[in-house]
Amino acid sequence: MDDEIDGPFKATVEELRELMELRRGEAITEIKNRYGDVQELCSRLKTSPTQGLRGLAADMTRRVTTYGKNIIPPKPPKTFLRLMWEAIQDVTLIMLIIAALISLGLSFIPKQHKEGGAESEAEWFEGVAILVAILIVVLVTAFNDYSKERQFRGLKDKLDQEHKMSVIRAGEIVQIIVADIVVGDIAICKYGDLLPADGVIIHSNDLKIDESSLTGESDSIKKGVDTDPMLLSGTHVMEGSGKFVVTAVGLHSQTGQIFSLLLGGDKKKSGPAKVKVEDGNEEAAVGTYSKGKQPDDMESQTKAENSENNENAVRENSDNNKLHETEARNGKQEEELEKLLQDRDEPGESEGKSVLQAKLTKLAIQIGYVGCTVAVLTTIILIVRLCIVEFGIEKNEWSTDYISDFVDSFILGVTVLVVAVPEGLPLAVTISLAYSVKKMMYDNNLVRHLDACETMGNATAICSDKTGTLTTNRMTVVQSYFCNKLHKEVPDRESIPESVYNSILQSISINSGYTSKIMPPESEGHLPRQVGNKTECALLGFILAMEDDYQMVRDQWPPERFIHMYTFNSSRKSMSTVIPLETGGYRLYTKGASEVIMRKCVQIIDEQGLPQPFSPDMKNKIQSEVIEPMASEGLRTLCLAYRDFGPKESPDWEDEANIVQALTFLAITGIEDPVRGEVPDAILQCQQAGITVRMVTGDNINTARSIATKCGILVPGDEFLVLDGKEFNRKIRDRSGKIQQHLLDKVWPKLRVLARSSPTDKHTLVKGIIDSKLNPNREVVAVTGDGTNDAPALKKADVGFAMGIAGTDVAKEASDIILTDDNFTSIVKAVMWGRNVYDSIAKFLQFQLTVNLTAITVTVISAMTIGDSPLKAIQMLWVNLIMDSLASLALATEPPTPALLTRKPYGRTKPLISRTMMKNILGHFIYQFIVIMVLLFAGEKLFDIDNGRGSHGGPTQHFTIIFNTFVFMQIFNEVNSRKVHGERNVFDGILNNYIFVGVVVATVIAQILLVCFGDIIFSCKALDIVQWLWCIAFGLGTLLWQQLICSIPTKSLPRLLAIGREADTGIRITTADVSDQADVSRSESRAELRRGQILWMRGITRLQQQIRVVHAFQDGLRTIERKSLNNSIHEFMSNQSKYDIGSIKHDADSAPNSTVNSAETAL
Repeated sequence: MDDEIDGPFKATVEELRELMELRRGEAITEIKNRYGDVQELCSRLKTSPTQGLRGLAADMTRRVTTYGKNIIPPKPPKTFLRLMWEAIQDVTLIMLIIAALISLGLSFIPKQHKEGGAESEAEWFEGVAILVAILIVVLVTAFNDYSKERQFRGLKDKLDQEHKMSVIRAGEIVQIIVADIVVGDIAICKYGDLLPADGVIIHSNDLKIDESSLTGESDSIKKGVDTDPMLLSGTHVMEGSGKFVVTAVGLHSQTGQIFSLLLGGDKKKSGPAKVKVEDGNEEAAVGTYSKGKQPDDMESQTKAENSENNENAVRENSDNNKLHETEARNGKQEEELEKLLQDRDEPGESEGKSVLQAKLTKLAIQIGYVGCTVAVLTTIILIVRLCIVEFGIEKNEWSTDYISDFVDSFILGVTVLVVAVPEGLPLAVTISLAYSVKKMMYDNNLVRHLDACETMGNATAICSDKTGTLTTNRMTVVQSYFCNKLHKEVPDRESIPESVYNSILQSISINSGYTSKIMPPESEGHLPRQVGNKTECALLGFILAMEDDYQMVRDQWPPERFIHMYTFNSSRKSMSTVIPLETGGYRLYTKGASEVIMRKCVQIIDEQGLPQPFSPDMKNKIQSEVIEPMASEGLRTLCLAYRDFGPKESPDWEDEANIVQALTFLAITGIEDPVRGEVPDAILQCQQAGITVRMVTGDNINTARSIATKCGILVPGDEFLVLDGKEFNRKIRDRSGKIQQHLLDKVWPKLRVLARSSPTDKHTLVKGIIDSKLNPNREVVAVTGDGTNDAPALKKADVGFAMGIAGTDVAKEASDIILTDDNFTSIVKAVMWGRNVYDSIAKFLQFQLTVNLTAITVTVISAMTIGDSPLKAIQMLWVNLIMDSLASLALATEPPTPALLTRKPYGRTKPLISRTMMKNILGHFIYQFIVIMVLLFAGEKLFDIDNGRGSHGGPTQHFTIIFNTFVFMQIFNEVNSRKVHGERNVFDGILNNYIFVGVVVATVIAQILLVCFGDIIFSCKALDIVQWLWCIAFGLGTLLWQQLICSIPTKSLPRLLAIGREADTGIRITTADVSDQADVSRSESRAELRRGQILWMRGITRLQQQIRVVHAFQDGLRTIERKSLNNSIHEFMSNQSKYDIGSIKHDADSAPNSTVNSAETAL
């Protein structure tokens, strides 16, 4: 045994990589010629096909050292200096820097017409102060970007931790995170898994793999020891199960080699990835970053350059390391590499905009135009007025001293632009989303795509699974029927004929996934743990309840002894396993949907345990007296059956239709899956919030109706539809079999339960609701799913929820949010957080636009009247910092309240700025404008101080009072802005947001320091206590003014005051749709950007930067899986324009004549 652990490996990295490049017959021949069989390959890797690795730390370390770790390193994060450099690229900041430098330079030129003194000598302070303020803005922006990128990468790490794989260690099947998989591990794959490493099959059962992510082959490929034994990382298990030995991990795997091209940067400098193994030790690293060229530099390359680099890289790799020899000759591989590069370098470019993003983009451009106009107008007015006064009225001669005045006018104009443009909007969105995502993790929502968080707040429909989402997913057999007798308790083993009992024991133990098992409770007093498929666990629990041991049967029948297996999928709705009989011949055990299996039975076991003919009358009797009563009680019914084949028969096991028929009826089990206690209240909350909940399940229609009634989805007396898949398809298709939208529009508004549905039916329903034009506001649909075939529906939905416990890897990769507890109430929490994001942005907008409007108006009016602004450039930069970074932090982190679920969804076309918000904005603008104008033109009389108008020298108390009052009005209006729906109590819940309180206190302290010690730098002069109290009193007045504004009825205001609508096209381009329209989407996106002439302004620039940060954590998530999903068997579903199914092979249950004959009922 020591030799097994410590002896040198007899297979090198290069050897294994060359092996994994082969396919089908070539691979089988190579394995046979080089190793003899897979068992010998395992021996060379020092592993056991049955016991796996022993899991010793020393052995694991040695394998990692020799063959590498199963990790593909991400792109390195941007450094803080890089983020600062990006922040300073803002054109308005560059203009301010240039102006400040000019002002600083002019301050050192001797003046000819101006008097000296301390103030004149300190003129350079203004230029320095502006540069310092710009530095602060850049530092704050870079810090926000840096912290958010770290948080998003942390989320990605969290997602990576969620991806686990079953392996055999020391003879036990255990689940480990994929990063811990090493070469030599014996891994077990099953339906829905995303393969994390390359390997060679040891044993398989009806295994089919989707390899489109690597080869572009859209059809699933059948895998097996005798057909194609090679499994590749990044591919999806579409059907069946298997056991394989891991032969390549990380950058040595097929997917890793592709990513090494992306990670290597400039291939001409770094060279191709190389690995040299000598005496079992690795000497060179794979996929190290090129120092000559950072990956971020790739973002500036054109598509043609990317394509050329890909071709060169593939050729070099093929010449030097013989990688991708088959794929390099295939044009599709080059296309895949090009798309991978584009996906990595241009994250989110072709993603559809969320509701909030679309509205904010439009609003930012509109405000930007206004800001530009006002800034130019202010500059022109100041310069013209200066020329008229100095050269026209006072007849002064030109002097270079006037250049400084012109520069001051320009600085003020640019500063107005800085204040006017809402660059804080994207920052507020980012902070709000990041805060919400972090908090949602505690509410069992793991957000993969950040815009889904906000979109969920606008959801109008939820299509939910039943099992595990609405129910507890802890299943128990509570009723059973066999030998023509119904048992409502666990039957006594002695009362069952021996032959029947043994058949039931074997059927349940063998014909189920061996990863499904009942484990001891984690602590005393708790229930046993159900691991794996919960339905199978219920059957296994039934065996244990009869005081028997299913594991003993499994030990006698390892999977290697099986003759054939038909694993469960959505089309066959059953699972079957064939084993050899000791007397010769074979026996097929099958289980599945009771109606489906019973239809295929020709015999039934009687009271004596003997088979008898199974007549149609007996089937109808069991249907009406056993199955339907069980279903009406909310039980899931499963039928067990078998079929024997004689020793002289030679069945064609690939001919499933002829194998799984002529069955002998064995038993029916009624499985209880109780409704979660909290679900009825959660569904009631959704209904009160204007969200329609629909159940889409594969269960019997009677079971679905019963559960829906218990949940509150169905209310007795209401006219709602309950359909099964067959009736649903009949109602929505025309005579030619094509789905018609107008027919769907007659069904979906009243549909509440869709039973016996296939994944195709779910996708059809979701697409029909989204494409419908019945409502003026397009429906926003959320969907839950757990199976591989749910991926198209999850992609099509506005928000896709995957089950974190029961969900497959494919479903998780296709989703936007993962429910870590599989609980419907977590979806309701996601709705609440989504609406909170929307409201947080609305609060920030209400606050910022009030500041914008007041500052701009005061600047323009003062420029026209006194030729100066009471708010100096450096002061306005401070105000800009308050209302952008600090206010966005304060208002975007408000926690959600239950009141958010008492209103209807906003909808896609509802204005971003409501009439209530506009009433608050205009109301406070009027108050602030009047206060500042009174102080500007009468302040010196009210406070008995020197007049600051016309004083172009140093700071004055007059203008300091105006500045101080303006800031305090904004601080107290920040409190008002916490409420955007007309609430009077603006202090409600304020102590629950420590960040808000902290920001307000910090702002007040900073303002006191600026006024008391700002002096020349901030153009401030110290105030006495009375002046301070008046400034604070004017600020407090905004709180009292808010109560007066709330008294004005909103309905009396014109609708034109509501702005920020999004013109709804009725079409949402999602990731799934982009696969067919990538070029069109990208060209339209670029055209839209070109049309936005305001790009140079700060708001849009920052928006672009923040979106890149938002997508940082998604960097590795949308590459391999996207192509895999888009090229799957459901590729036809991404067609937006029509439902042409003429040439598509459907799941059996989606066709009108192939589903079960369940009752076709409307409640």
